[in-house]
Amino acid sequence: MNSLIFVIAGIVVVVSVVLLALMFMRANQINLTGKTDEKPEWMKSDPPHETIAATKAEGEGVTLFNYDEGEQVGSAFAEQIEDILRAKLEAHPNLKEYKIDIGTSDDLDLEYWVNGEKYASVESLPNEELKQVFLEAIKDWESRQ
Repeated sequence: MNSLIFVIAGIVVVVSVVLLALMFMRANQINLTGKTDEKPEWMKSDPPHETIAATKAEGEGVTLFNYDEGEQVGSAFAEQIEDILRAKLEAHPNLKEYKIDIGTSDDLDLEYWVNGEKYASVESLPNEELKQVFLEAIKDWESRQ
């Protein structure tokens, strides 16, 4: 009787080890798309070159978005648009005086901050040229997606 218990216990241990090994082997196979050789779309694209330049200039390496302390918290795409916008503002001598920030509100709407003042939309910004540059930055980001 004791030998039968040892045999059954041995079989249970072997089956458990095999199942555990199979579970670990399956856990290492990450498949986010249903196809093992293809990355999902969000992994194929790089951040905008403006974001890469900004994060490298700050010694952060390459990151998906560039968030700096003191800024409004924004989603990754809002931060990328902000990086594009800042690069465009540097090329406009009349607009360099504006300190801009794009945040994301609790209800996931974009918030536009210019010189510390919050605006509900691009249309409500204080300067026509600034509005156009904002719209260009958004279109540039959309065209890269």
